[in-house]
Amino acid sequence: MYTAKGQLDRDALIRRHVPLVRRIALHMIAKLPPNVELDDLIQVGMIGLAEALSRFESEQGVQFETFASQRIRGAMLDELRDGDWMSRSSRKSQKDIEQALHRLEQRLCRTPLESEIADELGMSLDDYQSLLGKVRGTQLVYLEDMSPGGDEGEDFLERHVADSGADPFALLRDQRLRVALVEAIKALPEREQYIMGMYYEHDMNLKEIAAVLGVTESRICQLHSQAIARLRTKMRAH
Repeated sequence: MYTAKGQLDRDALIRRHVPLVRRIALHMIAKLPPNVELDDLIQVGMIGLAEALSRFESEQGVQFETFASQRIRGAMLDELRDGDWMSRSSRKSQKDIEQALHRLEQRLCRTPLESEIADELGMSLDDYQSLLGKVRGTQLVYLEDMSPGGDEGEDFLERHVADSGADPFALLRDQRLRVALVEAIKALPEREQYIMGMYYEHDMNLKEIAAVLGVTESRICQLHSQAIARLRTKMRAH
């Protein structure tokens, strides 16, 4: 959108892309614990949108929405990195679930049932499902896993928000990771596979997935958390 003088109409572009900010925030909030507020993510995302407007150059051959999406998501991730976004108890609970999954997989040589995971943790099925809701949507890669410090000295977040195609080695690593992740997803229970596909491939939020599967949104939240824990257990080597 341009003004009569051929300049970008900033106000019009911001109004037009407010839904984009909200969509990215909604998709991200499902991966975070309840103490992270949607409005806070949207506010930070709007700052990222404004920054995208100031930095965008059409001569780069990239569509504005693609460029803006990267900036919006990057601004939100920076905010999450700077804050104490996940309580210590939630981190411990997620680790406990992953360790129980690992022990069961080693012992049973198959994907454990939800009731078996609850038994391994020494709790009732209801309590286990409640725990899944409390650690809801914990990410496949924790934020602390994404910080610099490895041999390559690069930031996982920055690499993935930026153009990874600029680094052939990063692209190769990502390709191997994706292949391993696809195999891990195929090993998930059928319903969890559906949830992961609808959420990550079709960009549906938890409420929409709940409507499709005919269960409550909180149940989808539990199953999503459990699927993430299963995937993290299988992906530790990567």
